[in-house]
Amino acid sequence: MSTLVVLQAALDGEVGRFPEKRVADAVRGLIERYRTGVDPGDVVLDADLAAVAYAAYRMPATHAAVASVLGRVADLAPGFAPARMVDVGGGTGAAVWAAAERWPSLTDVTVLDRSGPALTLGARLAKGAGLPDVHWRRAAIGTDIPDADVATLSYVLSELTEAARADVVRAMAAKAGLVVVVEPGTPAGYERVLAARDELLAAGMRVLAPCPHDDACPVPRGQDWCHFVARLGRSAVHRRVKTATLGHEDEKFSYVAATRAEWPPAPGRVVRHPLKRKGLVALRVCGPDGLVDTTVTRRDPGAYRSARDTAWGDPWPDPAG
Repeated sequence: MSTLVVLQAALDGEVGRFPEKRVADAVRGLIERYRTGVDPGDVVLDADLAAVAYAAYRMPATHAAVASVLGRVADLAPGFAPARMVDVGGGTGAAVWAAAERWPSLTDVTVLDRSGPALTLGARLAKGAGLPDVHWRRAAIGTDIPDADVATLSYVLSELTEAARADVVRAMAAKAGLVVVVEPGTPAGYERVLAARDELLAAGMRVLAPCPHDDACPVPRGQDWCHFVARLGRSAVHRRVKTATLGHEDEKFSYVAATRAEWPPAPGRVVRHPLKRKGLVALRVCGPDGLVDTTVTRRDPGAYRSARDTAWGDPWPDPAG
């Protein structure tokens, strides 16, 4: 059974501790608060209900995005078997669930967050779920980060000042061999990822994913942004607290993963939905030489078959082709 299925069942149980309308109302309040912007000095998840509401509506999507990113990292570094992980600003621990499924080698995990209710809920959700030993530590999001093999920072940068963002990313680069930063797949989220990417490169790391190079991002600033998508199923409770009708949602995210290890560089990456027409597939690929628009036709049967099966975010050329 996947960790997402186990997590959703645990979340449904937490929602059941409250009248569902109260949770749905709290979800709407949180959505509006994040939409209008969070003051860096605020602790948003300041009560049990707020933590449960946030986890119910955001934790599955965060898990899906981080799981997708870690899957791409693992494809590029198949021998990587981290033992220690730190999740900075991890709240209820969505990234821990994703990492535990990807890397069973993890034995020592620390989640840092300034919200006591979020950490308490995270520990409760993790209990009995077969996760590695997790230390839930209340702390400001700053430079006091333990040594780790992998450090994650997901959906946190928008809650920090610009200076604090740079400080925490530099601290992660100093303490971990692999750093993963995930943000919403919006123009603003992409800009925060680019700034984090610059800090990681300045700290002597190199980009592992999604970029196949350490050069400046070739996506035209102000015209487009680099992001990807992960689809996840919604439980019935998840739909109700979000007042949603579809049985799934698509979580768009931007990210960067950087390392000090000498792993092979990433291949080119498909950065938009492929355009598939009869007899041809048009791909936009970010490769070592920048953005390239490629059209694959039936004239090359092998490449055409691979292109027909290629999705947004996949490597290109197909390594299996």
